[in-house]
Amino acid sequence: MLPPVHPVACRNVPSAVATAPPRPQRVEPVDIEELAGAIDARPVVSAGQSAGFAPVTGVTLRAQHVLPGDLFAALPGTRVHGADFIGRALDAGAVAVLTDQAGIDRTGLTDHPAVRSGKVSVLLHPDPRGVLGRAAAIVYGDPSQQLSVLGVTGTSGKTTTTYLLESALRAAGCTTGLVGTVETRVAGERLDSAFTTPEAPDLQALLAVMVEQGVTHVPMEVSSHALAMGRVSGTRYAVGGFTNLSQDHLDFHRDLEDYFQAKALLFDGRAAREVVCTDTEWGQRLAAGGATTASTTGAADWTATEVRAFPTGEQTFTAGGPGGRELELRLRLPGPFNIANALLAAGMLDAAGIDEDAIARGLAEVDVPGRMERVALGQDFTAVVDYSHKPGAVAAVLDAARAQVDGDVIVVLGSGGDRDVAKRPLMGEAAIRRAQLLIVTDDNPRSEDPAGIREAVLAGARDVPADERGDVVEVGDRRSAIAEAVGRAGPGDIVVVAGKGHETGQEVAGVVHPFSDREELAAALRRRLGEPRQTGVRRGQGDEEAS
Repeated sequence: MLPPVHPVACRNVPSAVATAPPRPQRVEPVDIEELAGAIDARPVVSAGQSAGFAPVTGVTLRAQHVLPGDLFAALPGTRVHGADFIGRALDAGAVAVLTDQAGIDRTGLTDHPAVRSGKVSVLLHPDPRGVLGRAAAIVYGDPSQQLSVLGVTGTSGKTTTTYLLESALRAAGCTTGLVGTVETRVAGERLDSAFTTPEAPDLQALLAVMVEQGVTHVPMEVSSHALAMGRVSGTRYAVGGFTNLSQDHLDFHRDLEDYFQAKALLFDGRAAREVVCTDTEWGQRLAAGGATTASTTGAADWTATEVRAFPTGEQTFTAGGPGGRELELRLRLPGPFNIANALLAAGMLDAAGIDEDAIARGLAEVDVPGRMERVALGQDFTAVVDYSHKPGAVAAVLDAARAQVDGDVIVVLGSGGDRDVAKRPLMGEAAIRRAQLLIVTDDNPRSEDPAGIREAVLAGARDVPADERGDVVEVGDRRSAIAEAVGRAGPGDIVVVAGKGHETGQEVAGVVHPFSDREELAAALRRRLGEPRQTGVRRGQGDEEAS
């Protein structure tokens, strides 16, 4: 059984750092000079003084998580420099510091008594973040070389694809890990996820824990942030997969081309095999390097034919593979985009050596938290929660919703604060073109004015000609917006609560308040079931805007 991981104390962690990520129980000490040579870092003291340096037995970039024997990575940030916390790290028992020249200059690190006495070594590198992953991999025994890691990148579909991969791997008898947006799992035990892809030291330590627990295969979501910021440096992949690319994260990336180039880093040789969905032009560009291809729309190594969608949301299709092979596949997940996700998963699993029977059995058993997740309490309309929070995903989810029902599509939608502002009107436009009623509400406003975010979404909706769109309502309070959608739904309609999916909090002005779309939707349905039915919304009723 996995040692407790939340709070984690695989080693003796003080209570003050009880929320630290998991670490392996056994780590072979690593000589600091060997580590410096491996990452091309320069010790700031002479070789003669380094003979007494303590070896490294752990790595972290957070001073509050330092354990005795750690290498502390003091990295430059957008607002602060990690070097500002070196004193705390050394007090906690760090035996080495990896930083850049700015980190040394701002702290006078070389004059610190522990450094001058030779008890602590200092490694200098012009890009410490870029080499941190490799350093952590060395300290933790290069765990990805002992696992079959299946990495999935792309704008949408990463979470679903990793769930599909894990289910099929388990069906094949593999002991699995999982790293992603919703959760991390180690041999069946669950950890909450702070990032889609953990920071480099946390990821390498987590993979080492998986090795200790007998894990053999690890599906992993790989975000563009993780690739651009080096979080997955030092990680080798048995298979790399690409889903698609559409506008998102342009608060971080300069433009779509920069976003694409970050995604493409997964295919720079770090993956032994590569499988790319070519349904978008971005995938076609990426596959030009010789990757195995998967497509629901054209010629490819893996194709989908004879697609059948059922009112329950289930789908079946025939996956055509290399050599004329055919797999009859069934999914619980609705929408053409999930056919694409499943086809990519099938190609990746085949590349990993998983047999066809396990692929078929595994894919047929998957439900994904917060991804077109049904909330059914006996109401006479369909209600789902989905994580879609970018224009392309909103369009795809509402197209899938439209295909499931004969009635109206009612969508509750907001956009997050402190993120890509350009996508907000595009989300409003995508939603209003596909829904009979769009209820614009708050998502995670974070530090921004919620009304300003809503206005941007509303502006995109209002720009669509009246004869090409549904009605729009503004209800700022998300709980009230969900209740409004449920109250307006009629028999045969579908209510889609979009944007937050599996999340269990809403961040407002720096405070995260407990909030679950699934729970709020269920509560609204329970109230509705005790009340008289209300007439569903139809086109032609005019816009209704509530402040």
